[in-house]
Amino acid sequence: MEEPRVKRPKISRDEDDYLPGNITEIELHNFMTFNHLVCKPGPRLNLVIGPNGSGKSSLVCAIALCLGGEPQLLGRATSIGAYVKRGEDAGYIKISLRGYTKEEQIAIVRKIDTRNKSEWFYNGKSVAKKEILEVIKKFNIQVNNLTQFLPQDRVCEFAKLTPIQLLEETEKAVGDPQLPVQHFALVEKSRELKKYQKAVDKMGESLKQLIALNAEQEKDVERVRQRDELLEKVDCMKKKLPWLKYDMKKIEYLEAQKREKEAKKKLNEAAKMLNEFKAPIEKQKQEKTKLDDQCKRISNFMNENIKKRNDLLQKENEAAVQARSKYKEIEDLRREEDCRKQSIIEAKMKLADAERDLQNLPAYEPPKEEIERLKSQILELTSSAHQMMQQKKEKEKSLGQMKTTLRNCVDGLKDMENTKTKLLHALKKSGAEKIFEAYQWVELHRNELNKDVYGPVLIEVNVSNEVHAKFLEGHVAHYIWKSFITQDSGDRDFLVKNLQPFDVPILNYVREESGRKAPPEISKQMHELGIYSRLDQVFDAPAAVKDVMSSQFGLEHSYIGSDKTDRKADDIAKELGILDFWTPQNHYHWSVSRYGDNEMSARVEPVHDSRLLLCGLDSGEIENMRCRKNELEKLIADAEEGIKSLQIQQRLVEDEAAKLQKQREEMVETARREMRKRKDLESCVEQRKRKLVSLERSGDIETAVDKLIEQAARSNIERLKHAIKVKDLLVEAVSCKWSYAEKHMASIEYDAKIIDSEVNLKEQEKFAYQASVNLQNCQQDVKDYSQQLLAAKRNAESISIITPELERLFLQMPTTIEELEAAIQDNISQANSIVFLNQNILQEYEDRRRQCIYHR
Repeated sequence: MEEPRVKRPKISRDEDDYLPGNITEIELHNFMTFNHLVCKPGPRLNLVIGPNGSGKSSLVCAIALCLGGEPQLLGRATSIGAYVKRGEDAGYIKISLRGYTKEEQIAIVRKIDTRNKSEWFYNGKSVAKKEILEVIKKFNIQVNNLTQFLPQDRVCEFAKLTPIQLLEETEKAVGDPQLPVQHFALVEKSRELKKYQKAVDKMGESLKQLIALNAEQEKDVERVRQRDELLEKVDCMKKKLPWLKYDMKKIEYLEAQKREKEAKKKLNEAAKMLNEFKAPIEKQKQEKTKLDDQCKRISNFMNENIKKRNDLLQKENEAAVQARSKYKEIEDLRREEDCRKQSIIEAKMKLADAERDLQNLPAYEPPKEEIERLKSQILELTSSAHQMMQQKKEKEKSLGQMKTTLRNCVDGLKDMENTKTKLLHALKKSGAEKIFEAYQWVELHRNELNKDVYGPVLIEVNVSNEVHAKFLEGHVAHYIWKSFITQDSGDRDFLVKNLQPFDVPILNYVREESGRKAPPEISKQMHELGIYSRLDQVFDAPAAVKDVMSSQFGLEHSYIGSDKTDRKADDIAKELGILDFWTPQNHYHWSVSRYGDNEMSARVEPVHDSRLLLCGLDSGEIENMRCRKNELEKLIADAEEGIKSLQIQQRLVEDEAAKLQKQREEMVETARREMRKRKDLESCVEQRKRKLVSLERSGDIETAVDKLIEQAARSNIERLKHAIKVKDLLVEAVSCKWSYAEKHMASIEYDAKIIDSEVNLKEQEKFAYQASVNLQNCQQDVKDYSQQLLAAKRNAESISIITPELERLFLQMPTTIEELEAAIQDNISQANSIVFLNQNILQEYEDRRRQCIYHR
């Protein structure tokens, strides 16, 4: 059932002609340009008319901000504190709305301050912003809807709205909240209706096609059914085929079991014969093992005998070596005695020669006084050289400091002289991307110009005061800084033609022959109010550049004041008639309305930091830095000359000291040489005396010879004892060798017997192995046939399980695999001869029949 249409509520006005939600009064305090304002709008259309800067937009901003709007809504300042009047800390907006009755008045107050803080009051009571928004929503006030509230800064956004968006915003603004909802529901219903209509048309076409196709295929379906009966018979025969194969596998499996039993019987007989052959062989091996053990023990005993004989032979050899060494020592002692007697004679002769040389050596007295005198002179010269070296180090240290200062000065001078590059970089960052190319082009083509060309203006202007740089940069338009100034119309045309790709302005300066009116001087009254200079007096520049800037931007009519000027800004405009001046914090500018009545409007802007002018330095400072550099270079040259002179004096003193030191060392060395010569002779005499005494003491050698003869006799006795023991061990070794030969021959005879028996055993093992392999093959056959039988049974069961009905059908079919396969092929050929249709035609027929019933 269709819902009843909601009627638009009728708008009715009371006796006072106001509607609910109308603004009845606006009160502003310290808001934008207003100190205090009370405004009472009428009940119908209200117009606010006034010149530029009189506060029309301020009134609109107050309405939006007090009725729940945010600063971003107005497209102006982004913070609420920016709407407080300059010079004040706080302000407020009060708007009174008409209620549903004449007596019901609603007062909304929003207090704001420069800290971006807001406070909301509803009928004098402090509330949250959420409650204010609910009151405003009740009267359908939408300050964020461009069709209801359109600030001048958002006209472009309104122009970009599409017709559909305009309709939606208008529906929200007319007053009925259900209207946008109903509009959206109507659009959705229309879309669904179109979708259902397309679906109905498409299904009707499909129904007609299905009915025609179903009528054509009914004849084919009957032939398909006959073919299916033949195929069912074929399926039944295919079910019997795996069971026939299973029966054949079962017969093969039983035959394999019989062969396995026969193979087991043969293997048992071969094993019995093998055991009968192994028994005597084992007994012969045990006997042989005993003989081998006995041979091994005899062999070990013979090895020990050989080891003992080797030890005795080694000891006998050692005793023989000792006896021979004793005889050799006796001969050596006798030769040494002869040599000793000859050495005593030679020692006595050498001692006499040494004593004679010592007596003939003259006495030597070293010159001690001369050595001490040279030592004192060397110390004085060394001290003087050390003092000179200290003086040189101090001067070198001072020179290093001056060189460091000079380097810093040179680096600073380079930085100062590179001011042009810094200024050009600053222009490039501020938007003049090709200023370097333009400047280089002008420098390369200066010889083609008729008169001097200045530019860009930024590198021609020099401001020494940082504050004045802020004022000048804020007063002059940005384009002037990248401009080039010519003094000839031909130069201007030449530059305009060639500098066009670089996007830089070209200004032509023409000197006024009659002369301009002299700018006003700073009066005493101005000084009293803090004004101390004009803007054209705070910078240096070529005359052409300065005149162009002054003529275009009125620099001679812009004044500079102090904090005192800032506090008395209103008095300066009224008393002195100055309409443009700067203070450390603000820029004040008054303008006369273009609409007549000579009404004045003021604009106050904060002073911003300089981004261009402060990149340069004063040329006077560069000159001072150059003088300082020259002075340092002169001081460094003087210091280097003084260091060089000290170095020469120090070298002369050191050479004199070295000469005296060499003379002294020669004297000392001569004294040492004479003393060493006498000491060497005295030492030689003492050594020869000691050697002679030593030779005379070593006398009696007969006792030593007798002792050595006795030791040699004892060594020969030991050799004889060892030889007797070796003879006994040889007799024992021969006996063991005979016994070992007898037992070894017996072991060889057992080896021959075992080999003969093992030949017969290997033939029997070969027969047993063949029987074992035959058994394994039979077992593997049984296992394979068993697996094939199980696989055939699983295959048959997977195809069909034998039931009484199926068993009865199997009895009517052929009993061999070949006959059954031939019958299957006959039935398949007969079925294919009836009809050849797609296998899915019957299913498609049934599906289409159901679809036809569904569509109907």
